[in-house]
Amino acid sequence: MTTSTRGARRTPAVLVLEDGRVFRGRAYGAVGATFGEAVFSTGMTGYQETLTDPSYHRQVVVMTAPHVGNTGVNDEDMESKKIWVSGYVVRDPARVPSSWRSTRTLDEELAAQGVVGISGIDTRALTRHLRERGAMRVGIFSGNALPDEGTMLAEVRQAPEMSGADLSAEVATTEPYVVPAIGEKKFTVAAVDLGIKGMTPHRMAERGIEVHVLPATATVEDVYAVDPDGVFFSNGPGDPSTADHPVSVMQGVLERGTPLFGICFGNQILGRALGFGTFKLKYGHRGINQPVQDRTTGKVEVTAHNHGFAVDAPLDKVSDTPYGRAEVSHVCLNDNVVEGLQLLDKPAFSVQYHPEAAAGPHDAAYLFDRFVSLMEGQRA
Repeated sequence: MTTSTRGARRTPAVLVLEDGRVFRGRAYGAVGATFGEAVFSTGMTGYQETLTDPSYHRQVVVMTAPHVGNTGVNDEDMESKKIWVSGYVVRDPARVPSSWRSTRTLDEELAAQGVVGISGIDTRALTRHLRERGAMRVGIFSGNALPDEGTMLAEVRQAPEMSGADLSAEVATTEPYVVPAIGEKKFTVAAVDLGIKGMTPHRMAERGIEVHVLPATATVEDVYAVDPDGVFFSNGPGDPSTADHPVSVMQGVLERGTPLFGICFGNQILGRALGFGTFKLKYGHRGINQPVQDRTTGKVEVTAHNHGFAVDAPLDKVSDTPYGRAEVSHVCLNDNVVEGLQLLDKPAFSVQYHPEAAAGPHDAAYLFDRFVSLMEGQRA
């Protein structure tokens, strides 16, 4: 529950983790109470893109960078129409933004959208706690008359967990829409929206692709009604073990042999479609500085991530699946988590991270070109 009241910097605020640890600070953004899964993001920039990424639905984001809000907020860097995080945690918020592109402060934007946050706490200590104990439920409470810690802790423990959460339909578009190709149209792609970021269809449009964005509830018939040259499955929030409908749709695409590309949640959907399991990571990967190796080239990329679940697939062998042979194409160099899959007998691949990379880095932009190459090969 949140209020739309602007959080005065002197208003007290309390962050309560489900294991009982408490941090006290000041309100940032709206004043009220909010709940979600506590996760941390290691990006030093790009906070506006993080806030408006639908994959953060029902999560309270802790920024590890100490200074947040320096460039304010503008209307050009939004990845969707609203802020999706359920709460926001920063150490030292900027007092005055210093960017010519800024039209308002981050504090003002959080308050206007009813997002409860907290500032002035030791985010390094909080991040270390989450690394050691794992992501967990959390509540942020702000106001001049707060409940006692026991009451707040009880409310946190009543909040829903991320495991078992089916959330993609809550953030996806309810009506299809089209992002036209930039310049000459070369291909048509059906993009299943599981929580898509605005930059993703833009990256495809830059390559001459007309993108038909479809709701998460789209059927195989809906996908092929647009006569696609390729099919894309987007990022999104929630537990992939609940995503039976997108898995079924993807299997229908694999059966037809249409070029297929998935990112983030789409990678987990491909894993399930091929018969692999998924599991929840201890604290996940979030930020814009994660090292990943493309095992098909040996190249190491610095990549943008936002995921708390991963695919359980063997790293060092080719697997037989109902759709032919599959292998792990990308791996995280920090912890050997699967970061990509590819089929060897059909034109399908996926990555666990974000090659559209707003606000960067752009090491993985070639993956959109790889998708184009698959469509060119199929057409030939």
